[in-house]
Amino acid sequence: MHSHYKIYKPYGYLSQFVYPQTVRKNKSLLGELFTFPEQTMAIGRLDEDSEGLLLLTTDGKESYQILSKKVEKEYHVQVDGVITSDAVEQLSNGVEISIHGKKYTTLPCKASILKETPCFPQRAKKIRDERHGPTSWLSITLTEGKFRQVKKMTAKVGFPTLRLVRYRIGNETIEGMQAGEVVPVEQFNY
Repeated sequence: MHSHYKIYKPYGYLSQFVYPQTVRKNKSLLGELFTFPEQTMAIGRLDEDSEGLLLLTTDGKESYQILSKKVEKEYHVQVDGVITSDAVEQLSNGVEISIHGKKYTTLPCKASILKETPCFPQRAKKIRDERHGPTSWLSITLTEGKFRQVKKMTAKVGFPTLRLVRYRIGNETIEGMQAGEVVPVEQFNY
């Protein structure tokens, strides 16, 4: 019998259970949030400074399906400045970014401006305040997940990412969850 979890990964945590502490110590790891069974793995990753939905499982086949089936991943992104419809169109059509030193054009995706500021839990580290200029929020939905892809995409169109929250994977969301919350689930809905 396999175990499955959805977690609201907080800012400052690594998407892993073990960290080879040879360079920097005192990293926050997923195992500090909950006592997971052995063989639990994160399905995909979120950067240390990113937040939001992370799915965990003890089932390697389930992990493979979610990662390989082109399951949609929706991110809510706070960017520096008031994003333009032209920039959103560029994001939707795909932009050229660099992945590990090689040029890569992102697949077309769904991108839209969020009319209202999302209601996410307060982040441990303050982003900045209005004195530094306006910010705006957008939704980006991808079916791929390259290294720091969303951040590179928004920077490419002139609106650097200030806060990145993965809101949805398939039909699973963080709606109603608090940062650091872990919810065991019978099976994933994707």
